Amino acid sequence: MSSQRETQDTEKRRRVAVMLPYPFDKPFDYRVPPELDPHPGDVVMVPLNRREEIGVVWDSPPDPSVPDHKLKPLIALIDTPPMGESLRRFVDWVASYTLSPPGEVMAMALRVVRQQAGPSSGWSRINPLPADVRITPARQRVLDALEKTEPRSTSDLSRAAEVGTTVIRGMADAGLLRSDLMPEAPPFALPDPAVIGPVLSDEQAVAATALREAASVRAFSVTLLDGVTGSGKTEVYLEAVAECLRQGRQALILLPEIALSSQWLSRFQRRFEVAPAVWHSDLSSRIRRITWRAVAEGQAPVVVGARSALFLPFPDLGLIIVDEEHETAFKQEDGVVYHARDMAVVRARFSHAPAVLVSATPSLETVANVEAGRYRKLHLPSRHGGATLPEIVAVDLRDTPPERGHFLAPPLIKAVRETLARGEQAMLFLNRRGYAPLTLCRRCGHRMQCPHCTAWLVEHRARRELQCHHCGHAVPIPPECPACHAEHSLTPVGPGVERITEEATKLFPDARLLVMASDTMPGPNAAAEAARAIEAREVDLIIGTQIVAKGWHFPHLTLVGVVDADLGLAGGDLRAGERTVQLLHQVAGRAGRADAPGRVLLQTFSPEHPVMQALVDGDLDAFMASEAAQRKPGNWPPYGRLAALIVSAESAQAADELARDLGQAAPYGDGVMVLGPAPAPLSILRGRHRRRLLLKTRRDIAVQPLLRAWLAKVPVPRGGRVDVDVDPASFL
Repeated sequence: MSSQRETQDTEKRRRVAVMLPYPFDKPFDYRVPPELDPHPGDVVMVPLNRREEIGVVWDSPPDPSVPDHKLKPLIALIDTPPMGESLRRFVDWVASYTLSPPGEVMAMALRVVRQQAGPSSGWSRINPLPADVRITPARQRVLDALEKTEPRSTSDLSRAAEVGTTVIRGMADAGLLRSDLMPEAPPFALPDPAVIGPVLSDEQAVAATALREAASVRAFSVTLLDGVTGSGKTEVYLEAVAECLRQGRQALILLPEIALSSQWLSRFQRRFEVAPAVWHSDLSSRIRRITWRAVAEGQAPVVVGARSALFLPFPDLGLIIVDEEHETAFKQEDGVVYHARDMAVVRARFSHAPAVLVSATPSLETVANVEAGRYRKLHLPSRHGGATLPEIVAVDLRDTPPERGHFLAPPLIKAVRETLARGEQAMLFLNRRGYAPLTLCRRCGHRMQCPHCTAWLVEHRARRELQCHHCGHAVPIPPECPACHAEHSLTPVGPGVERITEEATKLFPDARLLVMASDTMPGPNAAAEAARAIEAREVDLIIGTQIVAKGWHFPHLTLVGVVDADLGLAGGDLRAGERTVQLLHQVAGRAGRADAPGRVLLQTFSPEHPVMQALVDGDLDAFMASEAAQRKPGNWPPYGRLAALIVSAESAQAADELARDLGQAAPYGDGVMVLGPAPAPLSILRGRHRRRLLLKTRRDIAVQPLLRAWLAKVPVPRGGRVDVDVDPASFL
C-alpha cells in the first residue's frame, strides 16, 4: 500500500519542460497527468494564460524552483510525428548562435502543426441495404459506382455517378450510405535511384564518385562542388542524391529562388522520373500541411526548398545540397536572422550527413574554409558537352557613350543586331526594377522620397505609380511637383528594366521581347512559362534583373549585354566587389551554353576596376585571392567575426540615446573592436529611425558571450528595439 501511494505521488509530481512557439527564452514547466506519458520531442497541447497552445516537450530539465501547486497540467498529446532529437538540437544551436529566443526558432519547425487537418472522409455502401428504401435510377448509379471502388469522396462519387451531391447526402440520410475514412495515398511518388542518369564526362564522373562515397556513409562532411557555369554541377550532385536514396535516407536541396526553379525541377524529373517534394512560401496551406507530414513520416524522400526547408522534421536526413551557395537570398533578414548556407552545415552535422555547397562563384567564406582544410573541394574546370566559355569584353562608356537620354552604347546595339540577324537570342541585364530609380522636378530640384524610409521612390511606368522598394509605400505619379507645384515638371533619372525595354523596343522593333523581373514573373507558373517560351525560341531578346542569373539554361542565347556593370560597386559595403563579380559572372554564364559560342559585353565607366579585369581575364581565383589579402590584416570576415546591433526607435532622439548607451557599454579588449554608433545607411525604415553598431573580433573570439554581456548592461526603453545580426551579409 505504501509503495502504491509513493508511485501515485511520483506521478502527481512528474513534470516536463515544454517549448512554446513564441519569443520566450526558455521552456515552461507543466505537470504530467497520470494518463499521459510524454517524451522529449512529443507535440502537446498545453494551457497558456486563458488559451490552449501547441508546444513540444523539450530536453531541458524542469525548473525545481517552481512549486508543484503552481504547475498547470498538460492537456493532451497531439497525434503528429514527434520532433526528432537532431532537429531539437539544431533549434537550440540556432537560437544560441543568433541570440534568438529558442521558442521563436522552434516556431519555424512547428508552425504547420497548428494547421494540421484530420483525415478526409468518403462514402461506402451499407450492406445489406434496407429493404424499405426506394432505389431510384440516380441512387442505383451511386451504388454501382461504389461497387467498383469504395470509399469515394463526395466530389468523386458525384462525378462518377453523374448525380448531384444532394442525392448522395439523401442516400446517407436514408441509411443507404455510411461515412468512412478515405485511405491516404502516398503524397509523393518515390524517386527511383536505379534510373540511368545522363552520361557524365570524365571530370564529372570523378566528382560524382566522390559525392556518392560521401553519401554512402553515415558521417558528417562538407564538400564544395566548384565548377564553371555550364559544367554540369547539377547532374553531378544528383548522383549523390541517388546514393542517398539507395541508403534509405532523405535528401534536402536548397535553392535560392525556388519559385524560379522550373528548369531545375524538369531536370530532376528527367533524372528520377518523378517530381520531388517542394517547399516554399508560395505553397497553399493545404500543400504545406501535406508536405510537412510526408517529410515527418519519411514519405518525402527528396525535398527541394527555400531556406525555411532547413526546419522541416526529417526523421533521417542523409544529404543536404546548397545550390548557388554564394547567393545572398540564403540570408534571412527578418525575425530569426540566420544564413541558410551556414545553418545547413550545422543541420548536416547534427544529422550525421554530408553537406555539399555548389557554386560557380563560391563565397569567400567557403573558399577560406576550403583553404583551412575544413571543407573538401571538387572542381569542374570546363563546360559540359564541348561548349566553351563566353568571351567577355568591357565597353568603355567614356569612349563610346550612349546617345543623350539613352543607355545602350553603340557597340552593344551593334552586337544585339548582329545576334538577332543570325537567328540567335540576346539578353540585356540591369539589376534594377521599374522604369527609373529617381524622379525629380526639373524646376526646383525636388526629389520624390518615401515618407517612411530614407529612400527614393522608384517609378513604375507600367503601373503609373512611384514605389518604395523597402517598405512598399506607393503613390500615383503626381501631375505636378508637390514642392513647387509646377505642372509636368517631374522627370525620371537613370534607367530601370522598364526604361531599357522602352529603348530596346525602338532600337529592335522586329524583336520579340520578354522582361524577366520580379514584377513581371510573380510566381512559379510565370517563370515556367517564360522558360518554355525562351527554349521554344518564341523570344528573341530577354531583358531582366538578377532573376536571369539564377541558373537558367537557354541553349540558343549567345549574347549577354550588361547595361550598368558598375552598379553595386558604389558605397562602403564590405562585400560589394565580391558580390558584383559573382553576379556578373553568373549572368555572363548564361551565354554560349550550347554549340554556338557566347559573347558578353560589360558597359562600364571603370574598365580598369579589379572586378572588370577579373571578368574580362576570366580569373576569378586571382580576384578572390586579392579580396582575401585585403581582409586578412583587419580581421574582416571570413578571417574575423562580425555582429551588428541595429538600434531602432520611433524618434531620432530615442534612437540616438539608446545607441549612445550601447556605445558607452561596448566591450573592449585585445582583438575586440566596436565601430559606431552611426546612422544606418537606411537611417529611417518603415517609419523607424535606425542606428548601427558593429562588433568585430578575431576569428578565435566568439561574439555571442560578448553580445550577451553587452546587451545585459543596457535596458531597452519602451518603443526602442535592438536587433542582433550575427555574421551580417548586408549593411543597410
